[in-house]
Amino acid sequence: MAAFGTEFTDKMVINHYADGQWSGLDVVPVEPFRLHPATHVLHYASECFEGLKAYRTAEGNIHLFRPDRHVARLLNSAAQLLLPVPDEATLVSSLHRAVAEVKDQIPAYPGSLYLRPTLFGTEEDIGAAARPTQKAIYYVLTSPVGDYFAGGLKPLRVKVDHEAQRSTPEFGAVKTGGNYAAAMRQVVRAREELGADQVLFAPGGIVQETGAANFVLIENGELLTKPLDGSILPGVTRDSILTLAAEAGLKVTERDFNVTELLERAPNGEAALTGTAAVLTPVGELVHNGVTTQVGNGEMGPWSSKLRDQLCSIQSGTADDPHGWRVALNA
Repeated sequence: MAAFGTEFTDKMVINHYADGQWSGLDVVPVEPFRLHPATHVLHYASECFEGLKAYRTAEGNIHLFRPDRHVARLLNSAAQLLLPVPDEATLVSSLHRAVAEVKDQIPAYPGSLYLRPTLFGTEEDIGAAARPTQKAIYYVLTSPVGDYFAGGLKPLRVKVDHEAQRSTPEFGAVKTGGNYAAAMRQVVRAREELGADQVLFAPGGIVQETGAANFVLIENGELLTKPLDGSILPGVTRDSILTLAAEAGLKVTERDFNVTELLERAPNGEAALTGTAAVLTPVGELVHNGVTTQVGNGEMGPWSSKLRDQLCSIQSGTADDPHGWRVALNA
């Protein structure tokens, strides 16, 4: 299978906004957009998106994983960016329809169908720097994907940056391309200079998240992570892992903690990144000010392994789903 996110189905769901109303959901072939050079998104970054998955069980049943949380997050992102957005029911319907249209292209687990609902401004006006777009497109692109770690799950080497910011304060909760663009330079530099896989942003010394995933620290029976204060993305996988951790007996603490505490606790604990694509990925090394600190024994720890396996079992349909996270496809 092609690299994650580079192969696409042949159909997508689309909805156009103009003159104060949405056109309604339609299914069209996946093909390039034709955009005027003055299109709002190209100049003022009026764009947000989501990323979630649909799975095919061993019995052939298809379900989406926690689509309600992704819809809620998209609505919040659109509100922060002042983008017109379809109502909640339409967004939910768009996800189910996008999956139903290409259900024969969904690979068996551990493969899945990755959904990328996207909303962007299309008004042709380069003078609209101080007002929201009056036209928009919403669409759902789908991509058959394999196991994110086809070569095996490996602990990551992560640079801890106590100066750079991933996003502006209170805008980190918005899933917009601008946040990823802002973090990219730091991530690329860390890879080139330190051989790091990611950057853990800790502006002012307060640990936040990496460029593309939330961060958790597990040590002495406690899972520690930054609270949702607007500066980090309210990850759906993060929420799922925190729920499973509490049920498994870990003390789940959401509070600010600094780099000093992180580096003191890491050698006797576990650290991991959480996200839709990678689920829960272990961190083996933390690099701060040129000094490398090994996390635990440098490998995936027992709690991380247990939580990852448990969540994957729910997503694949091989374990009970007491929280109702699996939502059957409305074909």
